Amino acid sequence: MLKRYANAALVYAVMAMIFGVFYREFTKFSHFTGTTNLSVMHTHYFLLGMFFFFILMLAEKSFSFSGPNTKKILIVYHLGLNITGLGFLMRGLTQVWGAELSSGMDASISGIAGIGHILTGVSILLLLLQIRKKAV
Repeated sequence: MLKRYANAALVYAVMAMIFGVFYREFTKFSHFTGTTNLSVMHTHYFLLGMFFFFILMLAEKSFSFSGPNTKKILIVYHLGLNITGLGFLMRGLTQVWGAELSSGMDASISGIAGIGHILTGVSILLLLLQIRKKAV
């Protein structure tokens, strides 16, 4: 599991850098100077991606907490983080493009990001419960 956590941290670090460069270059190319949700993708992928899996790697090394359900929880975590990222990307692109969204489309984008946050949050709690069980 240590290698999996290290690989996930590496993948999310690369994704965070890509999203940071995309944000900077896309807004510059579009002559956009306002605020956009694209700016938070970089930090979300660094913290909830790279940093989170780095911490899991250290926790696994210390507590050997991974069990039979860990893989399922991590799948939900990956889905949640990337669904959240998709919501941020869709919201950010529409902000940069200045697109007028219907209330239904606006709510849909918020809902996508919300579902991603819920999946991520539940996964974090389940992983913390696993760690706590082994740490005691």
